[in-house]
Amino acid sequence: MGALHAGHMSLVERACRENSRVVVSIFVNPIQFGPKEDLDRYPTSPERDLQWLQQAGVAAVFRPTAAVMYLPKATTRVRVAGISETLEGAARPGHFEGVATVVAKLINAAEPDTAYFGQKDAQQVAVVKRLALDLDTGTRIVVCRTIREADGLAMSSRNAYLQPQERQSASCLSFALDRAARAYKTGERDLKELKRGILEILQSEPLARVVYLDLVAPETFIAPGTLAVMAVWFGKTRLIDNADLAQPFPG
Repeated sequence: MGALHAGHMSLVERACRENSRVVVSIFVNPIQFGPKEDLDRYPTSPERDLQWLQQAGVAAVFRPTAAVMYLPKATTRVRVAGISETLEGAARPGHFEGVATVVAKLINAAEPDTAYFGQKDAQQVAVVKRLALDLDTGTRIVVCRTIREADGLAMSSRNAYLQPQERQSASCLSFALDRAARAYKTGERDLKELKRGILEILQSEPLARVVYLDLVAPETFIAPGTLAVMAVWFGKTRLIDNADLAQPFPG
């Protein structure tokens, strides 16, 4: 959605390595934002974004307006049942319907052989993979690892909203995931205990307000599973993060 950072560019760079021609879309999709969410203040940096993408060697950048993407009186929406209804979907009603609709439209427009998405948005990845399969798009969905700051915080355009104290506090997300992954590696298999350990760290941080935390299966987002997923408020900024405890962290 723009305001590109190193996480976005890691997707672009991998796509450029693995394909002869790469197209990047930049579109702040209004229908995936709720009425009280941050659509009007979502960060943008169009000139810098284009410069970075040109330097990366992409073939084209698609930057449509909302009026181009959604015709007047358009009523069609794409809904991926099941996966889109829990956790992030429950906390943000309509969000994944907006995501699925715009992804379906972009796949229809570009007819890509391969599309690249970041693991940071794990539930979005699961929704998109299901959509691509169910609608016979023929597009292969590649999931790329989460890119993190030096202190472990997952890179996100919304990190720019954080005040200095909030930014420092937000590192508890990766710390909690790392501790749980270490516990799993050393033999802990009680998922309730792993979840309790993550929650203990999050709740010990005064500036953190947990929206949800669960351990789910990566493909279905049904509990129980080894994918730890969370959403946490820091002040007025809502961050998400995740890690498969059965895999090395960070991953």
